[in-house]
Amino acid sequence: MAGDEATLYTQGLVLLCGAVVAAPLFKKIGLGTVLGYLAAGIVIGPILRIISDGEEILHFAELGVVLLLFIIGLELKPSRLWQLRRDIFGLGLLQVLVSALAIVAAAAVLGAQPWTAAVVIGFGLALSSTAFGIQILEERGDLNTRYGQQSFSILLFQDLAIVPILALVPLVAPVTSDGGGSILTDIAITVGAIAALLVAGRYLLNPLFQVIAGTGAKEAMIAAALFVVLASGSLMQFAGLSMALGAFIAGVMLAESSYRHELEADIEPFRGILLGLFFMAVGLSLDLSVIADNIVFILVAVPVLMVIKALVIYGACRAFGSSHNNSVQIAGLLPQGGEFGFVIFSAAAAAGVFSQSTASLLVAIVTISMALTPLAALLANRLMRELTDEQMDEDFAGAGSDVLMVGFSRFGQIASQILLAGGSDVTIIDQSADRIRSASKFGFKIYFGDGTRKDVLVAAGIQRAKIVAVCTHKQEITDRIVDMIQAEFPTARIFARAYDRTHTLSLRARGVDYEARETFESGMLFGRKTLEALGTSEDQAAAISDDVRHRDEERLAIQAVEGLLAGREKLHTRPVTPEPLIKPKRESERLDKPLKDNFTLSDPA
Repeated sequence: MAGDEATLYTQGLVLLCGAVVAAPLFKKIGLGTVLGYLAAGIVIGPILRIISDGEEILHFAELGVVLLLFIIGLELKPSRLWQLRRDIFGLGLLQVLVSALAIVAAAAVLGAQPWTAAVVIGFGLALSSTAFGIQILEERGDLNTRYGQQSFSILLFQDLAIVPILALVPLVAPVTSDGGGSILTDIAITVGAIAALLVAGRYLLNPLFQVIAGTGAKEAMIAAALFVVLASGSLMQFAGLSMALGAFIAGVMLAESSYRHELEADIEPFRGILLGLFFMAVGLSLDLSVIADNIVFILVAVPVLMVIKALVIYGACRAFGSSHNNSVQIAGLLPQGGEFGFVIFSAAAAAGVFSQSTASLLVAIVTISMALTPLAALLANRLMRELTDEQMDEDFAGAGSDVLMVGFSRFGQIASQILLAGGSDVTIIDQSADRIRSASKFGFKIYFGDGTRKDVLVAAGIQRAKIVAVCTHKQEITDRIVDMIQAEFPTARIFARAYDRTHTLSLRARGVDYEARETFESGMLFGRKTLEALGTSEDQAAAISDDVRHRDEERLAIQAVEGLLAGREKLHTRPVTPEPLIKPKRESERLDKPLKDNFTLSDPA
């Protein structure tokens, strides 16, 4: 056991070292981190043979794809998903069917396969890689563009298509052991599992996170997030669906939850590490001997596969009204085989549809096509036409607002009313589960999250917010948030709630765009209304209020230079005799002016 543990640690150290070296290097030279991870896996595995069990690592690393689909689901509200139905069930269906038919014909001609095997090969290779496609879109920041949304729609339909494709394998197998009733049973299990997941997402998940958030145990929130992802994925896998699809459904069910941004921030580190490991495992699992024995066939099959899929995808996108540039980008992004092809080909070989050697060859073709994806995406960019006045169609619905408000106590609640009344959308994050529960009843767009964490602010849309309103009520928390935002997002405009005069000076020294003491305006209004109640006219009370405000600002400017005790002469410490509101027409004469020389007092009589 000790030897196995040492081997495990050594393999982990080697993989981390490969990721640390290759990913930044390939990112630096413009090839992207995906190709870097692949290259590291190929060097560590097939070339140097430091790690030989790439298949086992690949199965574990597929959890990265599962977590990726969960995060994508969090970004897609059910209403937004419904808006994509035309692309999902129209464009996605067309791409899979036409690609499969074209590949079936190519497999029958090039591979001399019987029609049963060619059908399974065609549908298996018609699927593209969700991991590669989404990762490249995220690296480019294009996931929310029009072509990014269409690419995602195609990939989502392909995930749904896995079920009927796997059901097709025993139907075309030489010997089918299952009876006819088993298909109905499988369908019933699938429908039941989806229904159970939807019910759990609707009635159980939010109360679960409310209870955990109320305890303040952050590690429990992380554990709960991972549990939800893996449990939903396992339920779908039991029903014959992919784990990734189950995680995606769970994410969609939580897309309108107040805890969405916190969940995304908690899951993101695991997603990043496991997805990088997945790409490395693809490189590790390359069988160079299979490639060497079939080098000529592979050199023909891989380009043929990628060209067929690229042409079909381009034509399908154009048929659905996409521009030339968007169609080219999608075609360059999704011409490869997908990771679920590994599952389909293994099942087909086990069912006797084709031999194990054919399955290994198909896996090699898929793997190489995946490795060539970043290069295909770069080539697609060269085929794009120059844009004239065409604008990129971006949609950040549900992913951020003009104003990101951190903290939603009484101060933030009042400020939000002004913003919403003025037509500005406001995304609010707060750490109080009770406050979120209460505010959600009134329809506020509020989420559970720690505003002192960079990843939470990113998930809440700080990079798209025009103003960040820091409305937390504790001085030390406000200072931490302001310092972090200025360090990580130097272009962000910060409006901050100040605790007192000292805090105001501190925030001004930090260079925030605007600050307001939480009690200053209410105190000013209170004093003005009291004056009016004592008999002062509204105009005179307003003039006095403006003078006090002006003197206070002058005092702050002096204190910023000379210290907190400076500027005391600007304070009113005793009653002031009011000056007349109407300026006299001529200056008054001094009563103690000296007598003129030619003026003499007459003596008394």
